[in-house]
Amino acid sequence: MSDLPSNNEICEVIITADNPDWLVDFTRQLVSDRLCACGQNITAIRSVYRWEGKIEDDAEARVALHTRADLVPVIVERAGQEHPYDVPCVISLPIIGGNPGYIDWVLSETKNP
Repeated sequence: MSDLPSNNEICEVIITADNPDWLVDFTRQLVSDRLCACGQNITAIRSVYRWEGKIEDDAEARVALHTRADLVPVIVERAGQEHPYDVPCVISLPIIGGNPGYIDWVLSETKNP
């Protein structure tokens, strides 16, 4: 892995939701507003979790957004305002390396905060 360029300017943001269409529309809004370069949506995941003392087992959708690390707080805030869940899953994972051309593309397609 040492031959891959390091980059801490970009990250991957994961968001889940029970409505795949809502999640695609939300992703499209984020791309349109240049808050992420792209979103890779997976329409069928299964989430098992504890909520309010009960084990839940639900179908959900998931998106992996590629964005600038500096834009994560804006995405978290937007999800908090628009997401149908009381406590949406919105997490950010660091990008530790990758294709320099792709990293440059993510940076060029997102706004500089």
